[in-house]
Amino acid sequence: MARRTLAVLALAALSSTSALVAQESAFSLDGLVVTTSPTPRSADAISSNVTVLEGEDLRAAGLSTVADALRTVSGLAVVQSGSFGAATSVFLRGGESDYVLVLLDDVQINQPGGGFDFAALTLWNVERIEIVRGPSSALHGSDAMAGVIHIITRAGHGPMTATLSTRLGSFGRRDWSAGAAGGTERTGYSISLSRSRTDGILAFNNRHDNTVASGRLSFLPDDRTRADISFRVGDREYHYPTDDAGNAVDRNAFTYGDETVLSASLRREFSSGFDVQARVGVADTDGGADDAPDAASDTLGFFGFTSLDHIRRATVDLRANLRTGDFVATGGWEIEQERQRSLTESLSQYGASSGRSEYARENKAYYAHVTGELSRLALNVGGRLEDNERFGTFGTWQMGASWLASQRLGTRLRGSAGTSLKEPTFFENFATGFAVGNENLEPECSRSWEFGVDQVLFAGDAHVRVTWFDQSFEDLIQYTFVTSTPDGSNFFNVAAANSRGLELEIDGVVGSFRGSASWTRLDTEVTDSGFQEGPGAAFVVGESLLRRPKHTFNARVAADAGSRVQLFADVSVVGSRADRDFTQFPAVPVQLARYSNLALGGSIEVVTADAGRPGFVLELRAQNLLDRDFEEVFSFRGPGRALYVKGVLRFGGER
Repeated sequence: MARRTLAVLALAALSSTSALVAQESAFSLDGLVVTTSPTPRSADAISSNVTVLEGEDLRAAGLSTVADALRTVSGLAVVQSGSFGAATSVFLRGGESDYVLVLLDDVQINQPGGGFDFAALTLWNVERIEIVRGPSSALHGSDAMAGVIHIITRAGHGPMTATLSTRLGSFGRRDWSAGAAGGTERTGYSISLSRSRTDGILAFNNRHDNTVASGRLSFLPDDRTRADISFRVGDREYHYPTDDAGNAVDRNAFTYGDETVLSASLRREFSSGFDVQARVGVADTDGGADDAPDAASDTLGFFGFTSLDHIRRATVDLRANLRTGDFVATGGWEIEQERQRSLTESLSQYGASSGRSEYARENKAYYAHVTGELSRLALNVGGRLEDNERFGTFGTWQMGASWLASQRLGTRLRGSAGTSLKEPTFFENFATGFAVGNENLEPECSRSWEFGVDQVLFAGDAHVRVTWFDQSFEDLIQYTFVTSTPDGSNFFNVAAANSRGLELEIDGVVGSFRGSASWTRLDTEVTDSGFQEGPGAAFVVGESLLRRPKHTFNARVAADAGSRVQLFADVSVVGSRADRDFTQFPAVPVQLARYSNLALGGSIEVVTADAGRPGFVLELRAQNLLDRDFEEVFSFRGPGRALYVKGVLRFGGER
C-alpha cells in the first residue's frame, strides 16, 4: 500500500508541473547558508565551521546515501552496523550519536530524545546538505548538542529538466530513479521517485529495499510573499540474519519503516526592513521489527518477536525579522508536540507476553538573535528559552564573530561559543517493567567553543581552513541496575565527558584538476563514569568514548579528461578506536583496527542533449577497490569490493 501511495504522489506531482513555462527563477540561495542563523547569511559571515555539500556533485561521484556523503566531512565519524540498510549513526566532534540534530527542509526528523538512523536517507532530489558544527540549541532547540545536519530538497528553477537513471552492481544492487525540476519567474518545483534494492553482503536474509518519493514547490504570489511546500515519503525494509555477536543464524528477521515528512512555510515582507515568517512541520514514522518463528518446530527459548512504534513530531514556528542597516534582529516562538505509541509481542516456551505504551509531551520555546556586519567584522549573538512540560525551563545561548584580518592576504579569523541541550527519551522518562523511568530527569547539556583561521592561497585557487574546538558534555543520562528503593527509577543524570580536537580542510584547482582533503584529530575523555564500573563499562574515567576514531583522513581528486569525460579518485583512512564486546557480561574491551578505503570512478557523456534529443551519461564507481576488511561496529563486517554502473537519461533544459 505504501509503495502504491508513493507512485500516485509522484505521478500527480509530475502531471501538475508539466504545464509550467520555463523561465529563470528567483529561488536560488547560491553562496548563502540557511542553517546557522534565522535568516540566510553568506559563508564568510559565519563564525562556526560549516560545510556545504552540493547534491549534484555527490550524485556525480556515484554516491546514493546521505551517510556515504557525510563520510568525507571533517569532524564526523559514520558508523554502520554491517551491510547496506543496517543501523547507521553519526558521531559529530566526539558527541554521542543522538547529539546531532537532523533537519529535512527545516523539519526535525530525529526521534524524541535525539536518536536517528541514517540508513534510509538517500541523495535523490537533494539540493545540498549543510553541516553545522558546534552547539546550535540557541536557534534549533533540543538535540543540537554537537551540531546540525540539514538536508535541503531541490528547489527547481529555469527550463524544465527531467532525468531517468538506473544503477546495477555488486551485492545484487538494483536502483532506479526518475525526477523532474524547473520553474518560472514566480514558481520553482521538483519531484523525484526512486527505489533502491540490494541483496546485502551476507549469504542469506540480508536484503534491503528503500523506496522514496520527494518533492518541493516554491511560489511567489506577489513581490512581498513567498510560500514553500515540501514532502518526503519513504518505505523501507532491512533483512538481517545476525544475532548480537554478528553470527548469521536467522532466516526471517527484518526491520521496516514508513516515514513521512511534510513542511510548509510562508514569508511576508511588510516593508524593506520588516518581515514575518511562519513554518509548520510534521515528521511521522511507523516502524518496527518482525522476527517470526523460523519453523513449526521453533518452540524453544525466545523464538518470536514483533514490535511497532508510531512516532510523530509536529512543530509550529513563528518569527519576525527587523532589519536596521547591516543588522538583523529576530524574535521567535515555537511549539512542538511529540507523541509515541508502541506495541510489542514476545513468543517463548514460557508463554506469550505483550506490552503497550503511549507517551506525549509538549515544548514551547522563545528565542531572539541578532546578526550583522561592521566593516570587515561579522557578528552573531542569540539565546533561547525552553519551556518543557517535563523538565521545566532551560536556557541556551550562542555567540560568535568572523573577522577579515587581511583583505590583501585573504586571511579570516573566526570564533564562536555556546551551550546546548538534549531532552531525555520517552523510555528514560516513562519506562515501566524491567526498567523504571525518571520523570524528573534534566536534559543533557554541553558547553563548547571553537577558533578557526581561513586562508586564501594562489589568488583564490586554493583555500585552507583550520578549526580548533573544545566541548564538555554534562548531566549525561545513565541506567543503573541497582535502585535506591524497590520501586525507584533506573535513570539519572550522572555522567560527564570532554571532547576536543582539530579540523584541517584544504581544497584547490590546478588546471583541469580539482582536489580537496580533510584531516581530523579527535581526543575524547570520560570525566565521570556515573554508575558504570570496571574495564568493560561503556564509560570508564580517563578513557576515550567508544567508536570515535582519533584520526580520520579523506581526500578526493577529480579531473576533466576532455569535454565529455570526468575521472575521480577518493581515499579515506579511519584510525583505530575503542569498542566493547557486549555479547559477554561484563563486556570485554576491544580495539577496532584502522582501515582505508579507495574508490575510483568517472563518467562519460555518451550522447549530448540537443533539441528534441535526450542526453545519455554513463557513470562508473568502484568502492573499496583494495577489498579491505573492516568493522565499524565490533563483529559486524563492512562491505567488501564493489563495482557499480549507472546510466542517466537527461531531458530538456539549457546547456
